[in-house]
Amino acid sequence: MANYRIYFCILLMVTGWSSVSSGAGAGVTQESFGRMPDGTEVNVYELTNAKGLRAKVIDYGAILVSLEVPDRAGKLGDIALGFDDMDSYLKRNPMFGATVGRYANRIEGARFMLDGVEHKLTANSGKNHIHGGRSKRFDKVVWRGRSFKNNEETGVRFTYLSADGDEGFPGNLNCTVTYTLTNRNELKISYQAATDKPTIVNLTNHSYFNLAGAGSRDVLDHEMTINADFYTPGDEALIPTGEIQSVKGTALDFTEPETIGARIEELTQTRGYDHNYVLKNSDGSLVLAARVYEPTSGRVMTVRTTEPGMQFYTANGMRAIMGKGSKLYDRHYGFCLETQHFPDSPNKPHFPSTRLRPSQEYSTMTVFIFSTR
Repeated sequence: MANYRIYFCILLMVTGWSSVSSGAGAGVTQESFGRMPDGTEVNVYELTNAKGLRAKVIDYGAILVSLEVPDRAGKLGDIALGFDDMDSYLKRNPMFGATVGRYANRIEGARFMLDGVEHKLTANSGKNHIHGGRSKRFDKVVWRGRSFKNNEETGVRFTYLSADGDEGFPGNLNCTVTYTLTNRNELKISYQAATDKPTIVNLTNHSYFNLAGAGSRDVLDHEMTINADFYTPGDEALIPTGEIQSVKGTALDFTEPETIGARIEELTQTRGYDHNYVLKNSDGSLVLAARVYEPTSGRVMTVRTTEPGMQFYTANGMRAIMGKGSKLYDRHYGFCLETQHFPDSPNKPHFPSTRLRPSQEYSTMTVFIFSTR
């Protein structure tokens, strides 16, 4: 029996097998997810880290399709809203998991001035512009993906050239979006861009999260903390007025942990949260933006970013969308934490600048860190 135990221990060391995930399954796989109407194939990349976390992303829109993280009992659950099939992403996606660009959020009047020249953009939200336009916005195009892996992380790097004049934006913009899953249970999303003409850039990810599990119920019992004392109030079209106001004494105050649903009914104009927070980040370093806790599962998501702002959105207009696994997504069934520059910054000179010139490189990062309690 003693010899058997010795042999078994040697076998464990040689194979790396144990009852706790050893990292043997960490890596990247790639397969077809479907095709575009013109026949272009779209791939899905599955990233797995050494602890068993899994993320799936696709070439189309550089979209995060799923994100499986453990609850306090160690059971994996998908916390990202999305679809099982390509056709749904083509025909009915409310930006689930999307890479947003060239400009995330709103631009008043679908226009801006740069170096004395007026640039007119696609008006796709009444008279205003939102989330990059229509057919050439970044979640509607096919990116080129290339996977990578090392001892500490796995990932996919997506590249795309946005042509001069797409949706009205000036300059050929070479973009890179990189999804990285680390062995520290982090999902990093980094963005780089370079242009050949002066332009504006503001990229983000538009994932809808539900830490209880996508499609399980609403997110109103999630406890939210946001590292911001101020926000940018908006008009009826949610265009910033230009003011920067304190969250103190309002339903927007999440400087201390509070459930999302505790004061949501006070927000009659937006029927929920759809507000840009001014983060405590003056130098572009990687700082705490938010922390979210879901009490039933015990899942905790911490968000760190180099961006100055974050749009907190609670799926206020969502109605009975059939998602993954035939689960229905309804109003407030997900929340978005869109780290970015402020809405309408090109028309608000006192807001942090979104201008990019040929001599500069656009570079930002947001990190989602997962744990339990």
